Order: sequence, then C-alpha cells, then structure tokens
Amino acid sequence: MIPVLTRNARTTAARLTLAGSLLTFALAPSTPAQSPHTNSIPAGAVLAQAWSSVGPDGGDARAFAADPKNPKHLYLGTTSSWVYETADSGATWHRLAKLGAADDLVVDSIAVDASDPKTLVIGAWKVDERGGGIYISHDAGRSWAPVADMDGQSVRALVQAPSNPKLYVAGTVAGVYRSVDGGQHWKVISTEESSELHEVESVAIDPVDTNTVYAGTWHLPWKTTDGGAHWTNIKDGLIDDSDVFSIIIDPHTPTLVYASACSGIYKSETGGSLFKKVQGIPSTARRTRVLMQDPVNPAIVYAGTTEGLYKTADAGTNWSRLTGPDVIINDVFVDPTNDQHLMLATDRSGVLTSGDGGATFTSANGGFSQRVVQTVLASTKQPETLYAGVLNDKIYGGVFVTTDDGASWHQQADGLAGRDVFALAEAPDGAVYAGTSNGVAKLVNTTWQQAGDLLAHTSKTVAVRKGKRHSTRTIDTVKKTGEIEGRVNSLDLSGPTWYAATAKGVYRSTDSGGSWEATTLPAADYHYLGALGSQVIAGGRTSLMVSSDSGRNWTPVALPPTLSGVGALAVSADGALWAGGREGVFFSKDAGASWEPIKNLPLGEIGGLNYDPALKRVLVSSRTSTTIFGVDAAGSPWKFWQAGWRVHQVLQQGNRLVAASLFDGVVLEPSPAETATAQAPGVQ
Repeated sequence: MIPVLTRNARTTAARLTLAGSLLTFALAPSTPAQSPHTNSIPAGAVLAQAWSSVGPDGGDARAFAADPKNPKHLYLGTTSSWVYETADSGATWHRLAKLGAADDLVVDSIAVDASDPKTLVIGAWKVDERGGGIYISHDAGRSWAPVADMDGQSVRALVQAPSNPKLYVAGTVAGVYRSVDGGQHWKVISTEESSELHEVESVAIDPVDTNTVYAGTWHLPWKTTDGGAHWTNIKDGLIDDSDVFSIIIDPHTPTLVYASACSGIYKSETGGSLFKKVQGIPSTARRTRVLMQDPVNPAIVYAGTTEGLYKTADAGTNWSRLTGPDVIINDVFVDPTNDQHLMLATDRSGVLTSGDGGATFTSANGGFSQRVVQTVLASTKQPETLYAGVLNDKIYGGVFVTTDDGASWHQQADGLAGRDVFALAEAPDGAVYAGTSNGVAKLVNTTWQQAGDLLAHTSKTVAVRKGKRHSTRTIDTVKKTGEIEGRVNSLDLSGPTWYAATAKGVYRSTDSGGSWEATTLPAADYHYLGALGSQVIAGGRTSLMVSSDSGRNWTPVALPPTLSGVGALAVSADGALWAGGREGVFFSKDAGASWEPIKNLPLGEIGGLNYDPALKRVLVSSRTSTTIFGVDAAGSPWKFWQAGWRVHQVLQQGNRLVAASLFDGVVLEPSPAETATAQAPGVQ
C-alpha cells in the first residue's frame, strides 16, 4: 500500500508566491514579448508595495520543529514549499521562506540543529512525481540552499541523532541515506539491490548508539545495528503489508520502540525483535500518521491519526480519543517546558492548540493561510467585505467572509454540509449565491439554502374535434423536478437572465434564481461561462457555444485555430467574446466566427478572464505567471500589475484589485493610500 496525502484530489496547479511589487507601467502591445514563464520587470516600471495574502486562515499544516533553546519559537511546514514561523507558541504565524522557485514541495520533515538553532535542515517531496530534496539554512530559515547529493530525492522522513548533532538520517523513496557532516553530504546506507528496503516513510536513530537505525517502509519496518552495513526486516508481530508511518524510541529505554502503521499501533520491548499490536484504538484500518512521546512523562504517548488524536498515559495499555473523528493529524508537538501545551498540525483545520493536555483544542491559525481558494467575491453593497469559496476542506471549508479587508475572517458554511464552493456571485439586490459541488445555494441571513427549482418542459400533441372537423394541438407543460444537481462551475447573475455552467449542462433563470431551466445545449460538462446582456458564451475544455438571445438558442463555434484548450471565457462591453488557454488570449468581434490573438502578450496557461467595467478592460491571469494584464479588443496600451502571487481570478474591489490563489489564499493589491504612504519620503 502506498501512503498518499489525505486531502483528496490535490491540484497540481503552480502556486509560485515570490515577493513581488505592483507595476503601474502601461505597456504597449507592440512591446517585445517576455517569456510566458518568467516574471522579469520591464524597464521603466514603477515599483510600489507588494500585494499581500490576507487569508482566510487555516488549511493544511504538515510538520512542526521547535527551537531547542526556545520552545515558543517553532517552524511549520506546508504542502506548497512554504515554511512558516511563530515566536509566540502559535498565537501568530508569518511566512518565513519558500524552498526554491518551485511551489509543489510537501515539507514533511524539519530538523533544528540541537547545537546551533540557526541551522535548519528540511526534507521535502513532491506529490505527483518522485522528486524533492534536502535543503539547509544557516540563518534561522531566512535563506535556503538545496543539497546537491539529494537533488531529486523524494524525502519522506528526516531525523537528527540525539547523541550526535552532526549525524542525520533521511528516508526516501529510493532508500535510507545518512549524513555525518550536518547534512552537507549524504550517502545511501540501505541495501540498494534490496527489493523491499525502499519507499522509506519513517526513520529513527537510537538515542545512544548512532549505528542503530530503524526504517519504516511502505511494506514493514527494518533495522540496522552497524550503520547500514546489514539490515534486518523486523516484521514479527506486524500485520503483513503494513505501511509504517512513524517510529519512536523511548529516550530512557532504547529497547522500547513504538511503530504506527495503516494497520494500527505496535509496541516492542525488545528493540523491534517482536512487536505486539496495541489495543484500545478501534479501527484497524486507521492511518496513524504520527506518534509523539511526552518529553516529561514517557508513559504518555500521543497518536495522531486520520480520525483524531489519541492518548495513552500508561505506555499503550489504555487509549482515549481527545478530538473529534473528523480531525486529520499530520504532526504533534508537546512543549518540553509545559507538557500540558500541545499543538496539532492538521489537514483542513491548520494548527490546533491545547493548554490542558488535550482536553480542549482551539484554532491557532493567525497568519497561517493555506486554503485552496477557488473563487472570491467582492461585495458591491458592503465595503471591505469579501467572500472566499474553498475546496477540499469539507466541514472546515465552504465559504469564509471578511468585513475588514481580510484583517479577520469567519467561516460561513452553515447549510453547505461540507460541499466545495466553485463559484460565488452577487445578485443586483446584493444577495450572495454559491455554485457548489452539488447545486446552487443562496445565503439567507447566515445560512446557505438550496436555491431555485429545476424546471422541465414537456409537450404533447392531442386531438381536437370541433364539429366534423378534426385537428391537433400541442400542449406545453412545465414541471418542477427538484433542484440543480452536480457541480456548478460558474455563475453569472449580472443581467436579467442568470446562468449556471454545470457538470450536467448550462441552466438559465429568468426569475432571479427562483427557478432554473436547462438550455438547449447538450447535457455535458461546462466549466466556463461569460455573459453580458444577451450575449453568452459557454464552454468545456475543447468546445464553445455562443448565444445572442440570452441563452434561448445556441450556436457551436470553433476554438481559435491555435488554442488547444479553453481555460477561461469572458464577454466585454463592446460585445467581444474572449477565450484564454495555454496558447494565450483570443477575442472575437463576430460572435465566434473568427478569432484574433492578443499579440505579444507575455502570458500563457491562462486561468482567468474577467471583464472590469471600471477599467474597461479584461483582466487576464495565468497559472504560470505572477503578472496580471488588463487588455481590450481595441488595442489600447496594456495595463499590468505584478501581484507577486500566481492567481486564477482577479476582480475589482473599490479602488484596488483582489485575486484568488490556490493555497495562498486571497491576495490584495495595496490601496492607493497604502501605496502613497509607502512611497512618501522618509517612510521605511
């Protein structure tokens, strides 16, 4: 069995989040193109403040590491190459650094050098390929350098020897590696020709004898007592084919070893020669991702599982669950100066903290934002109010709302029942609607309610007799058939007719969402939608349909000749249709009969198109660039902004732009007042 991230269907979309600056330079279309995959700043650009990530707080947290001289100072790993830091035991977090230029590293292992807390070593891996590596920092995490020996290695585990701070052991997909010079150089110590000693998910080093190393693989654990010259498969007592996620050794009694696996928790009092399955945790199929021993009381052991946190106070004889079963735990921190203070790194709910030994937990996510924000909505009726729709977080997700431009957020998910939110839209009267993984919902006070009846039109022909004359008459009937079901990918509520692009077709409403009817389009998966007045364009990845009569009738149109797939659609005020994808941005002034490219636009992999009536331009964002462009079909000089974050939806909020990014939350352009303050003479 292969261990996987517990979050379902993780996106592989790029999430480059370099610290960037706003560009207020107007670039003419004839300017030579930059590479679509670079973010160089053109000469003459005026630099201002960088855009800021403002939340919502929470998301996936993967691994803790504490400063050995100051346990209030902790580091936190994520799924997006970022490392966070707290100096106040998790009360507040801030982004510390990002590992390299990529943004797809899972930071599952962080070690703070016991002899020099400014030296940190990180092991990372990639979700969708066998890549990753080891990174070292000598300035408390401000800057990082990859280690050449481990380049491309999928590092799943990393530990520093308790008795020798220069010695590290790493577990990778390829095997077990060791460094004897503080992580600068590495050599494989597992048997390279072994058919089983690979896919190493956990490692542990004996607290006294550094030659004794344990390695847990995706198929049972192994042990060496001679620094890797020989290995023994220590499987006695374990259920066969057990993925071993965590191994811990009692620091006072090294022969006492705990191992956690997909088949449960095991304990050995003989240094791994024989394991016995721990009872008291009911489900044998539960994945226990991490074991953590209390540094003050070794009889207390915590088990972080995919169904909550368990605790034993008698070395594994009895266990009790401290959280609800919905909490997925990736790591546990026990404060060595106060073992009543616990912290959990979790999927979906970020960081949880307890000050009473786990009796109660509260959120500790201030400044930590790793939500998958699929859509953002800026209210036109309530200044400083933003809505963020998120994916994959189930009961911890749904919709988050801020009324103070992101200074604080609160979850507003009552009624969504854990559904993902793919689209948010505001009606002319200010009502907020959500396109979810199962239908359209309307926010009524503080609760989401399923919105609108689904109408089905049927007709039948009946015979009519009048005197001696016979004729026929067609009778049309309308029947309510429930509600829109399935994923709603896009909503447009801007005009008198509303539209919903769904996994089962395109729907329209002429009574402000009171009812919806299927259009004449085939029942297919429509991802994208653009509308303005009676002009509508809808499409899937490789198909486009256009309507000029508010969705009553549709005409199929061909994709632009050089566009391989659709990534976004829009309609501008001049009636032009817009389509974007891997090869750039295209527009049509004749309802899709012909298309023209935006020439020399230095963007590819278009993920967002949104017409902004205030700017009179289409805002263009890319999955591979941190630059946002404003373009039109008239060929006016482009406007562009260096957001510093890869975003997929951009819109106007008052006098600035707001955008949604995957895993980096909602990002805001600085307001004109903030920019003026930053640029004022003497302002630091």
